[in-house]
Amino acid sequence: MKTDHAPLADDACYLALKTRDARFDGSFFTGVTSTGIYCRPVCSVKTPKRENCRFFGHAAQAENAGFRPCLRCRPELAPHSVVWSIQDASYILAHQAARLLDEPEVWGEATPSVDLLAAKLGVSDRHVRRIFEAQFGVSPMQYLQTRRLLTAKQLLADTALPITQVALISGYASVRRFNAAFAEHYGLNPTQLRRQGATPASQGITVKLGYRPPYDVAAMTGFFKKRQINAIEFVADDVGAARMGRTFRLESGGKVHAGWLLASFDETRTQVVLQVSDSLREVLPLVIRRLRAMLDLDADPQPINQTLHSSFPGGDGLRVPGAMDGYELAVRAVLGQQITVAAARTLAQRMVDQLGEAIETPWPELTRLFPAPAVLAQASGDTLGQLGIVKQRQTAIVGIAQAVASKRLQLHGGADVNATIAALKELPGIGDWTAQYIAMRALRWPDAFPAGDVALHKALGVQGMKNPAKEAELASLAWKPWRSYAVIRACSGAMQTPADAAPDAPKTIATRARSTRARTPKPS
Repeated sequence: MKTDHAPLADDACYLALKTRDARFDGSFFTGVTSTGIYCRPVCSVKTPKRENCRFFGHAAQAENAGFRPCLRCRPELAPHSVVWSIQDASYILAHQAARLLDEPEVWGEATPSVDLLAAKLGVSDRHVRRIFEAQFGVSPMQYLQTRRLLTAKQLLADTALPITQVALISGYASVRRFNAAFAEHYGLNPTQLRRQGATPASQGITVKLGYRPPYDVAAMTGFFKKRQINAIEFVADDVGAARMGRTFRLESGGKVHAGWLLASFDETRTQVVLQVSDSLREVLPLVIRRLRAMLDLDADPQPINQTLHSSFPGGDGLRVPGAMDGYELAVRAVLGQQITVAAARTLAQRMVDQLGEAIETPWPELTRLFPAPAVLAQASGDTLGQLGIVKQRQTAIVGIAQAVASKRLQLHGGADVNATIAALKELPGIGDWTAQYIAMRALRWPDAFPAGDVALHKALGVQGMKNPAKEAELASLAWKPWRSYAVIRACSGAMQTPADAAPDAPKTIATRARSTRARTPKPS
């Protein structure tokens, strides 16, 4: 459909618009000159005439051109455009800048600015502005403004939160600035976006989140159900009515927030309906961001499948499961070192039962929180030993908890991947497998690859070789920059087996991948 290096293919965009193809939702937006409105490609309104359409790669570009968001298809529900590349330094830097602007946790209590953004990227503010505008057609602050306005628009439409609270949690310092921005960009008063039937705050807050098909809902819920820890999470994977609920805590602005969420898949509308406890209203945008990461709702299947389909033809709808809490995921990864999923789940269950804090929720399945970093940071060897956790893993768990509690380690999608992997491997008991697994699921790095994973060796057919980790690593080069997705597909059995291949095909997926890599010309 498009790349950020080249202009949009307008005729292809118009065709996707006419067919309301959900695969391109969030990949482009259509500005209609006759109405001054911009829409998602899945909008249900009558298709505008071709000559009245302008196409934009990002919502910020449409708004910068003077278009207002459609109140029917609601551009704020579209999945974000997450693009990764292993080429072109300017391209990578611009998208990393956008990624940082999209991640509320990156900034803590600081207000995002071009100066701070440049400092995090290690370049000058002038360079950030130049490469960002070259890639996206808008300045970093215009991009952030659009993100804030669309976040506020979603909260106004889907919740009954007071206007003042919507303004503050959307990133505005005052209601006056919020109202002025709304009037300037949308020509509306925020109250005009209120919808009938918004869920009262006393019953929790409900919002909708879009995703691009194909999406294998059964595989995603099955992954979490296999690893389910009672009292902190539950999965109901009934066909057509998949639901996932869990408790969690997060810290923002020096304050710890705890509560629950319920995520229900609406496959007909390609969206997830998220219900959140009222205790999390102050951090709702952050909860939404984490849930999108946990369910990998922003993945674009097209470029991923272009790279992986030949090796994994049965995995086009698979996503990489993430985590609501990177710290919790890291602890559970340590518990799973060199043992089965069932055994790791048993250890984690004991930990939650003994050290988890009680919490009240409307769901009888959800009664506890995962042990806080401060609790595990001070846990004694006797306490953890009584749970069946061996000494080496005790040390690793305490090390992770202490690093997180002291803010020396950040485990979320906005963290620096290479620096975080290096910091993890400096902790006792954390090797490359654990660090790569955490990067894949907690840091949302699409190119993570735990080359030493025994199950992965078996899936790739290299377990009997002299150095299976090296063989797996060599095979994985053909799947860059989507190796995290290759891991999920391989371990799910989605790869092409020798029986599926031609009679003279290589015997393992690893040798096929290396063969494909050898035939692929290097970029000029």
